[in-house]
Amino acid sequence: MDVVDSLMPYLVHLVVLYVSASVIYLVYKFKSTAGTRNLPPGKKGLPYIGETLDFVLASRRGTPEKFVTDRTTKYSPNVFRTSLLGEDMAIFCGAAGNKFLFSGQNKYVTSWWPNSIKKALMDPSSVDNSSKEESTKLRAYLPPFLKPDSLQHYIPVMDIMAKEHLDQYWSPYDQVEVFPLSKKYTFALACRLFMSVEDQDEIEKFAKPFALATAGLISVPIDLPGTTFNRAVKAGRQIRKELFALITKKKNEILEKGKTVASDLVDSMLMDGMTEVEIGNKIVGFFIASHDTTSTAITFIVSYLTDYPDVYNKVLEDPEKFDPSRFEGNGPAPYTFVPFGGGPRMCPGKEYARLEILTFIHNLVTKFKWDKLNPNEKISYIPSPIPEEGLPIKIQPIITII
Repeated sequence: MDVVDSLMPYLVHLVVLYVSASVIYLVYKFKSTAGTRNLPPGKKGLPYIGETLDFVLASRRGTPEKFVTDRTTKYSPNVFRTSLLGEDMAIFCGAAGNKFLFSGQNKYVTSWWPNSIKKALMDPSSVDNSSKEESTKLRAYLPPFLKPDSLQHYIPVMDIMAKEHLDQYWSPYDQVEVFPLSKKYTFALACRLFMSVEDQDEIEKFAKPFALATAGLISVPIDLPGTTFNRAVKAGRQIRKELFALITKKKNEILEKGKTVASDLVDSMLMDGMTEVEIGNKIVGFFIASHDTTSTAITFIVSYLTDYPDVYNKVLEDPEKFDPSRFEGNGPAPYTFVPFGGGPRMCPGKEYARLEILTFIHNLVTKFKWDKLNPNEKISYIPSPIPEEGLPIKIQPIITII
């Protein structure tokens, strides 16, 4: 009897906890099914987590498309409803879906970032700002730095840095891992062009936390010690700390030297009267957009040039000569291949990315020939596609090939 009496408070707590959890689940279930008459077919999954775990697991296994195809088969080939990253979402599929989104900007849809991504990357004081407002400001500020005249000035810098990178990190070795090296190149280039940072130690202060932050963007948004999302939030904090120190330093230099001509993106923002927080948020966005996806593109170009030697031979043929035939062909059908988005959602850095990739690949194919060490390497998506072993290749200088 004494034992039962001593356990009674704990049993009461367990019953209360069970009843509370049941009530919360029933309320969630009611809300998730109420008012769904005009919503696409689908389900929200578990409370808060939604179907994020299913998506993350499919991505880690290298089959993120299975998450989509399973639901298009079950619900609709055009659109389905789900819950990812703690947010309710509708996923549009196929060319018709792309056309609807690109033509419906600010009419049916608007720019939006999940709160988990804003929490990981943005300053806490601006997390409540609307995604549309932040996106509009970001897009409005970019064009002067991405217009043809500006891009023309970037090409020599891209070319020099590509040559230096290959000489330092590729030439001394007969085997290299493409993905980490391409990230090193694209990140260093962004540091140089956006912030005038060239010192390798300074670059590393940003590179390491950026890697942690991007790895946690597509994860279950539970901010508890040891979780991927928690590491992303901490990394975001470290990025902002380093950025604010750099911005303050550049601000003092402008005031002390009376600078009137901006030498980079940060200078220009300071001269336009932006606050440190505004600049920090925008620079983080620029870095995510400018280096993570381009390094992935470079990696897979290197991979596919090995898989398709006939394409490699065309790339290598007369690399110093402009050949219009390389741009011939009708290309894919409209709205079926949209790596840079479309309409008002077209990536403003499209030409920057193309030039960065082309400049690097030009230098690479004129300097080396290569073979993959593991032709069957598995691909994971976290969030961009990544070769699990970093795409190790055996390289051979062109000059030694007979």
